[in-house]
Amino acid sequence: MDNEKIISELNFKAVRSSGAGGQNVNKVSSKVVLSFDLNASQVLSEDEKLLLQTNIAARLTTENILILNCDEDRSQLKNKEIVIKRFLEIIKKGLFVPKVRKATKIPKSVIKKRIKDKKNISEIKQSRRKPNLE
Repeated sequence: MDNEKIISELNFKAVRSSGAGGQNVNKVSSKVVLSFDLNASQVLSEDEKLLLQTNIAARLTTENILILNCDEDRSQLKNKEIVIKRFLEIIKKGLFVPKVRKATKIPKSVIKKRIKDKKNISEIKQSRRKPNLE
């Protein structure tokens, strides 16, 4: 996956941010809304699209569009950088495929050791009992 190519497919929209900021809030559109259409992407293969659809399904809309917001900073440019960084992290985590676990056989020495320890503990417990006087 090429970051530059996938960033070129992103759509950005600047919106007026909510919250504190005085008169500046009413004038400046510093909040950045990123949207990425997964189905229309030319960079991602069909397999990668399917993987992302399953792994980040909770973040996608019904039309498979990923929408991210950022209004942390007063600067629109910084908010854009932050939201791109978040987007790339989400895509990276969504494309991660964990290794398949291989079942391994328990070594015979480990089984023998466990049985030996069980016998030893059993003998210790039997020696603690009161003797049978009959």
